[in-house]
Amino acid sequence: MLNTIEHGARTERPDLLIAHGLFGSGRNWGAIAKRVSDSRRVMAVDMRNHGTSPRFDTNSYPDMAGDLAQVLEGSVDAPSDVLGHSMGGKSAMVLALTRPELVRRLIIADIAPIGYSHTQSHLIDAMERLDLSGVSKRSEAAERLDVDENVKAFLLQSADLKAGEWRFNLPVLRAEMDKIIGFPKMQGSFEGPTLFLTGGASDYVLPEHRDEIKRLFPRARFAKLPDVGHWLHAEKPREFDATVRAFLDA
Repeated sequence: MLNTIEHGARTERPDLLIAHGLFGSGRNWGAIAKRVSDSRRVMAVDMRNHGTSPRFDTNSYPDMAGDLAQVLEGSVDAPSDVLGHSMGGKSAMVLALTRPELVRRLIIADIAPIGYSHTQSHLIDAMERLDLSGVSKRSEAAERLDVDENVKAFLLQSADLKAGEWRFNLPVLRAEMDKIIGFPKMQGSFEGPTLFLTGGASDYVLPEHRDEIKRLFPRARFAKLPDVGHWLHAEKPREFDATVRAFLDA
């Protein structure tokens, strides 16, 4: 079972399950989860091979969707709302397409049901080059981690300095990178309400992706937060929160 961080208590409204993206964790979504939990219970998971969730030899989307289904089957009495960002968004899409009875409303943050070409293996290279066993201060880790400044703080949220290790299964994430940046061939469709929420400055969801989105999610609606990139929930948390609430409560 995935490690799950719960916020708030059950109400008459459906629970919300949050699935983070590659190199993220449930803790990364703490601010959003706490905001939304004033009206419903929110469950933010660590995806497999991330955070304190179990380590596996695979990181495919059918596997990750199965993990999310297991959480929902063990935690809720009725269909839940599901929000997924990037890798978590693809996992949420596969969950909705294969186990639609578990999903009431679906929110996909800045990702499309397609394969991409931008591998993230260079970030794995950088994390593996940094020997955390010899680092005692986060500032020292920041100085020695050779990655773009825009992602450095994000990655360091998953650096366990006491244990001297990253909270990722880096060898498996490297081996499964083609699956992570890809998307499995899916048949059928999810007929529930679906929101594709994107960043206005992001190029992850383009107009040419809409036909495939509509094929798989006929009731898909589209919204965009202006002047933000792929990490829209971190760049404009209040606007992200307001859009999520409006969709869930519609």
